[in-house]
Amino acid sequence: MIIRHAKSSWATSGQEDFERPLNDRGHRDAPMMAKRLLEKQIQIDAFVSSTANRAFTTATYFAEAYHKTAADIQAVRKLYHAYEPVFSDVISQLADNIETIALFAHNPGITDFVNQLCSTKIDDMPTCGIFAVKLDLVNWKDFRSAKKAFWFFDYPKL
Repeated sequence: MIIRHAKSSWATSGQEDFERPLNDRGHRDAPMMAKRLLEKQIQIDAFVSSTANRAFTTATYFAEAYHKTAADIQAVRKLYHAYEPVFSDVISQLADNIETIALFAHNPGITDFVNQLCSTKIDDMPTCGIFAVKLDLVNWKDFRSAKKAFWFFDYPKL
């Protein structure tokens, strides 16, 4: 599952982009979307996130819904404003005992990445949107060449 960070705040003038926090809507949407995954009875074995504040905070909400802590999230700095090759590299390096991952990152790279996964395309990955695919693979190192099938797309509706 590829998840864009929840809505972030631009309220603090001069704040570094990397440090931007979630705004009120983001703090509301992230736990709501995590709950939706739980209601689908989807097990998540690994949480992987950009280290940017807004992405990691979003991942924390999802981890907590699954009775995990921030310490259980794999923080990957290179996911901050990553493009397709970086997403594939990160996923290809996952441990093979992991079956389902939730990966948290940013636009524009996240939209580009999900649009190359399968035949289902989206115009723009919304904040806190979840794009999920099922993979036919045994080892994560084979991610790039693995057959991928669209599973679902969900996002907070206003």
